[in-house]
Amino acid sequence: MKTNLKKLAADLNFEPLSGINLPDRIPQSAYVSDLLSDVIGKAQPGMLWITSQVHKNIVAVASLKELSAIIVVNEREIDDEVVKHADEEGVVILSSHLPAFETAGKLYVYLNQAE
Repeated sequence: MKTNLKKLAADLNFEPLSGINLPDRIPQSAYVSDLLSDVIGKAQPGMLWITSQVHKNIVAVASLKELSAIIVVNEREIDDEVVKHADEEGVVILSSHLPAFETAGKLYVYLNQAE
């Protein structure tokens, strides 16, 4: 059975920063990139996006691509303005204390076990 964002965040110790009212989204897989143009060109709807970017343009890209959530890695701080914008756009942002490589690895194992 597929898992929702709320369970995924709790199980993997990701901190929800925005979109707390949207926990029923079902993540399909993940995409890792810090290049916005790369995400626009390659990410698919429903994916989780792993990035270290924290500026407001990540919200626009996630919304455009209909991603399940953004996972910001390396304990990067996100301005309240970006979080507010994400909430307004219905974009979920989760925070991981791990680097991108470890976050992606944990997600890979977790999502494949959930099937």
